[in-house]
Amino acid sequence: MTTSLTRQGTSEPTVAPAQLSAAGIAILLCGAILPFLDMFIVNVALPGINSALKASSATLELTIAGYGTAYALLLIVGGRLGDAYGRRTVFITGLAGFTLSSLVCGIAPNIDVLVGARIAQGASAALIIPQVLGTFHAALSGQREGKAIGLYGATAGMSAVAGQLVGGLLIAANIAGESWRPIFLVNVPIGLFAIVAAWRLVPNTRSANPASVDLPGTALFGVTMISLLIPLTEGQSVGWPLWTWIVLAVSPVAGVATYLVERQTEKRGGSPLLPPSLFAVCSMRRGSALALPFFLGFGAFMFVFSLTVQDGLHQSALHSGLAITPLAVAFLIGSMITPRLFARYGRTVLAVGGVLQGLALASLAAIVVDKWPHVHLLELAPSLAVSGFGAALIFVSVFRLVLADVPVHLAGIGGGMIVTLQQSGYALGVATLGTLFLSMESHNIANGFGWVVGIEAAVAVFVAAGGFMLPATAAPGENVALENVALEV
Repeated sequence: MTTSLTRQGTSEPTVAPAQLSAAGIAILLCGAILPFLDMFIVNVALPGINSALKASSATLELTIAGYGTAYALLLIVGGRLGDAYGRRTVFITGLAGFTLSSLVCGIAPNIDVLVGARIAQGASAALIIPQVLGTFHAALSGQREGKAIGLYGATAGMSAVAGQLVGGLLIAANIAGESWRPIFLVNVPIGLFAIVAAWRLVPNTRSANPASVDLPGTALFGVTMISLLIPLTEGQSVGWPLWTWIVLAVSPVAGVATYLVERQTEKRGGSPLLPPSLFAVCSMRRGSALALPFFLGFGAFMFVFSLTVQDGLHQSALHSGLAITPLAVAFLIGSMITPRLFARYGRTVLAVGGVLQGLALASLAAIVVDKWPHVHLLELAPSLAVSGFGAALIFVSVFRLVLADVPVHLAGIGGGMIVTLQQSGYALGVATLGTLFLSMESHNIANGFGWVVGIEAAVAVFVAAGGFMLPATAAPGENVALENVALEV
């Protein structure tokens, strides 16, 4: 996901290059595990949080969307800060923020504090992740760099697999009678250990010519996202009062302002957060229009599935984590083999992935609606596995196809934009389809699940069909690191 951010300066010399030991690689990967896990681990805790903190449906959505939005807004900024001020310094700063915000999440006395701490977690994660691959590139070379990048991809994939399962195990253990709180508190000792170890074992590399941080562009993009997410998550629960429509109207205005400011920054020779010139590239423009709906659907599915299993089928958090495991494992396997398939079959892989995921999601929705409330979780496993494998085919192919026409020297910036789009899509998925599900949940949870998953199935088929509007192959000369970006969910 953040591989591309580290490639913005790959042609530059680095300041004070230093070798990275095997122990240093392990510490960087240890730090990266935390944001990966927390991206999805909270899904299985939502019913417990709702019960303990008397949260509204809107604030439950914000515990997911707030994390993703902060992550998206600051991911590219985090990479540039590491280039400028030292990657170890920013890595440790991010770890400290993540550890502290995890502690606050774990002891949060009310839902407002929890949402605020989750936003801080997302912002801290955006400081951590770019430094991992940035340090690998600066402090390693040859086979050692390739192996480290491969380990990063495996870590990202395994964290996605383990996230909700680990959450379910921790909640089931009910450590000290704290129910869901240990899923956050477990980050504290891991984070403290990683901070101390990183200071001793990780070299503080930086770029000789770092790109500047685009504060105006970042701020305006933040206003665009926030003014969209707040009304979408809060509107349904409060009856859509006038203020929700006023705030929602701010979003397109802020979006236009973002474009104008970014265009002006680019004309002046600056480093905009989202360079408008890249959208003149056919593959980037059309690919983004396909990628956003896919990411939106994926983020919504993880949110909706957990609530359906726990609130609707009255299963435990552990069973919810176990239920999603076939999807996660199939996604990991698919992510590992898709680069080779894509090299041989090109965008046909995207079409196959879309059809597989669309059929699997349609089957999943049909099973739940037809057999409700007597749905056995094992009945869902085949459809979940096929859906996960199809999603992996789409995910990897979309990244390669979107960047197909992007010049090699701009691949890092283009990849960073797609990753920002990915995280924004996750947040918007929870805010839109998640809200649709919650509005139907109180009347008929099975129909709510059927509608949302049915929409996601249609999106998968649309993405597959739309892929044929994109170039057939990826740009030559893509770095191996870019391939591994697809391994992160």
